[in-house]
Amino acid sequence: MNRPIRNIAIACLVLFAALLLNINYVQFVEADSLNDKNGNRRVIDEEFSRDRGAILVDGEPVAESVKSKDEYKFQRRYPEGGLYAPLTGSFSYIYGPSALENSQNRVLSGSDNRLFVNRVVDLVSNKQPKGGSVELTIDPLAQKAAAEGLQRLGKDTKGAVVALDPQTGAVLAMVSQPTYNPNRLASHDFSDVVKSYETYSRDKDEPLINRSTQQTLPPGSTFKLVTAAAALENGVVDNIDDRIKAGARLTFPGIQYSLPNENGGNCGGDRITFERALNVSCNVAFGALAGKVGQEKLAEQATKFGFGTDPIEGLASSASRFTSGDNKLEAPQLAQTGIGQFEVATTPLQMAMVAAGIANGGDVMKPYVVKTVRSPNLRVLEQAQPERLSQAMSSSNAAKLREMMISTVTRGTATSARIAGVDVGAKTGTAQSTPDRPPYAWFVSFAPADDPKVAVAVLVESSDTARDEIAGGRLAGPIARSVMEQVLEN
Repeated sequence: MNRPIRNIAIACLVLFAALLLNINYVQFVEADSLNDKNGNRRVIDEEFSRDRGAILVDGEPVAESVKSKDEYKFQRRYPEGGLYAPLTGSFSYIYGPSALENSQNRVLSGSDNRLFVNRVVDLVSNKQPKGGSVELTIDPLAQKAAAEGLQRLGKDTKGAVVALDPQTGAVLAMVSQPTYNPNRLASHDFSDVVKSYETYSRDKDEPLINRSTQQTLPPGSTFKLVTAAAALENGVVDNIDDRIKAGARLTFPGIQYSLPNENGGNCGGDRITFERALNVSCNVAFGALAGKVGQEKLAEQATKFGFGTDPIEGLASSASRFTSGDNKLEAPQLAQTGIGQFEVATTPLQMAMVAAGIANGGDVMKPYVVKTVRSPNLRVLEQAQPERLSQAMSSSNAAKLREMMISTVTRGTATSARIAGVDVGAKTGTAQSTPDRPPYAWFVSFAPADDPKVAVAVLVESSDTARDEIAGGRLAGPIARSVMEQVLEN
């Protein structure tokens, strides 16, 4: 063989080897990323024509695929409409999957590597591939109680409710109001899908967001629990009957601004017990405590409860913040921060974690909403295991704070959370917003105090209630109580 022919042969061999390597790289290394790539219509058409697995709550489907009479063979259906929409999301041909339909897509569509054997069996038996199922941690009665509680406040209500199992972190309820109908986005009438999505997207009330995990707002006096925890953990206060500064206003040397109490009261005197300060939600007391604890230690305490983290997997969420940036807070700003104002902004999920951590002896458990993942033949692929996120405070200090929260229900501002025969701990919050809009009403609670089964956070962002009647105990407290009652009755 002469040299030119040999060179051509070697070049062809190199090109052939490169082609084989590229084919194997694309088919085995890049296959998953190419399949998951947005706009891959071949994959979308295939998945849309597949018997997608169900999302279940207490064994009943809240998202399922039913046979259709069009080219796609199956239609995604949401039997409860908007009740579970913030959790399930929707499976849309135009806009893709969202929420759990997105994060659990590989299992639900049957393309997960753990379902390889199932796909081979389906191929050999000439059957269409089926997806696996996802069981949620949600208590259906608690979920409905939360939704109905918000709806009773009026058709224009915006808000959210989160309930957690303090001992495991399991999400027992997660409701966002207003919500949307995922059936409209999963329809095979694509022109109607586009119209529905545009309607939802233009709605100023933002029904497509999950207010439980994505909306961060000032928590008001519910944040005083974080300040109280910091005061105990750093030795600023030792016991609940220690007397601390109170009075009608907190002043700052050389500064004209002073921090008043809500409604201008004096909290019961110039010096009151630590317990009474929480019972009556004394701004002056907690503003002064924040100053004694200091910005660094207060920020550390917030971080221990989960601030600054993305605590839940599978759902879009926003990190709660203690303050924006690394700015050094002035004394009045630190005092306002200590009562949940200034730049403090939290999600309802985060405040549920604070209540749950206190209830659980200071241990904050990582929230989770997916309990079990199963193959089409019901083989367990994944079982959730409780995981501790952090130890926010010592068990002894958590016990003191629980006692203070219990007395806040029995003789303080949180009496609306009372449940006959059950020790309930709670804290109210009314957070000031801009002058042109009403305050935010907050409420956090847990029960039973000696063996906590549920911790709840309720946010009423706005409602049909008159401005002068807005208060956490009045609006949000009854919702928290009804959710706790449903969990405890099960």
